[in-house]
Amino acid sequence: MNAHHQEADLGIPKVTATLADWIVGLQADDIPAEVRREGLRTFVNWVGCAVGGARHETADAALRAFTPFSGQQVSTVLGRPERLDPAHAALMNGITSHVLDYDDTHLRTILHPAGPVASALLALAEMRPVSGADLLTALVAGVETECRIANAIYPDHYDRGWHITGTAGVFGAAAAVGRMIGLDAQRMRWALGLAASQSSGLREMFGTMTKSFHPGIAARNGMMAALMAEAGYDSSERALEAPRGFAHVMSDKQDWAEILDGLGTHWEAATNSYKPFACGIVIHPAIDGCIQLRDELGAEKVGQIAAVRLRAHPLVLELTGRKTPKTELEGKFSVYHCASVALLHGDGAPTAFTDEIVNDAAVVALRGLIEVEANPDCHSASVDIEVTLKDGSTHTKHVERAIGSAEKPLTDAQLDRKFTDQAALVVGPEVTERLRAVAWALESLDDASEVARASVPDSVAG
Repeated sequence: MNAHHQEADLGIPKVTATLADWIVGLQADDIPAEVRREGLRTFVNWVGCAVGGARHETADAALRAFTPFSGQQVSTVLGRPERLDPAHAALMNGITSHVLDYDDTHLRTILHPAGPVASALLALAEMRPVSGADLLTALVAGVETECRIANAIYPDHYDRGWHITGTAGVFGAAAAVGRMIGLDAQRMRWALGLAASQSSGLREMFGTMTKSFHPGIAARNGMMAALMAEAGYDSSERALEAPRGFAHVMSDKQDWAEILDGLGTHWEAATNSYKPFACGIVIHPAIDGCIQLRDELGAEKVGQIAAVRLRAHPLVLELTGRKTPKTELEGKFSVYHCASVALLHGDGAPTAFTDEIVNDAAVVALRGLIEVEANPDCHSASVDIEVTLKDGSTHTKHVERAIGSAEKPLTDAQLDRKFTDQAALVVGPEVTERLRAVAWALESLDDASEVARASVPDSVAG
């Protein structure tokens, strides 16, 4: 029995074709104002994170590797003077936007949507001009696509060890770029198929430079999938649902309704969230609670801590259970480091995650006094913390929902502070303010690539 008949017998719907039709047919007016606004917040947050990570050693190493192989150097590496061809610029900006682990998060699947999608769109926009409004429409289409595909396979796919930002993100980039360049339905199906064959990323890489490679490679691969499809390069038109297609090969869960139901009426893109702290999101409740305890106790009493006990969601230990991190990237996946530096310094920003801070004697000493217990009844955005001082007194804090959670999202003002605090360290305050204003004005721009140009440091902007 051939695959077509086998698929028909199983009653599998035409997932790839239906999704492709929706992406192609989507118009700006089809997107509710509140969804477009969240798309804009997603974009602004991504710009700040890409610039914030632009001078990280990971970015330096990647740029050294890519530059000799770059084609036409027309696309900006955000926050830097260097330019690359669009494919390599998309890869670079995907890396820099994720390397600080400060980017956006689709809470239901722990997918980081903007890195693959926005990195591909803005890099290509510097070669193939597009208005800001059209870029935003494409971004919402891409984010919606990747989040729905992630929903269909999560948590089984993630539990197997796949990094869902890379594996689902490539579909978002392909959909977004395909929408931006005007693919027809047939070519959009091909683009999704080409994306499926490039889906990759392993959770084993968390705590290393390679974690940030995943959204970068998803951006580049998704862009190339759309451009290849535009050129007539075909693929299976059932890449998502076929018996040997993406979902069956990479997961034991295939919930087609998560992809198809409510297309255009229920918006996953409207549920995106933004990190207040530059580390794995499951640690955010612990940081939030420890900062609150520090504020209540004062620095002097923090110095008298004898023991700290955390009761948290099991994913905290599964994803961030490193007790003795040695590098900043390992520190981002250590609940012990995060709790220690939050208690000592009240910090969860990128400044809390340097090699120096991770190996600081006081931080290491307090880390050794921290115990973490997995509580399956604890919500992923909650934590219970108990601090015991040397005089025997105890102080507790319950965080019902951490800042940055669905119930306590960051405000526009908080997004602005986050943007400024990280970008100003890289490009200075004047460029940061100019860039932030241009990013918020995306929908009014005739040429979306103004955002990329506004990120270039003043010394080379001319």
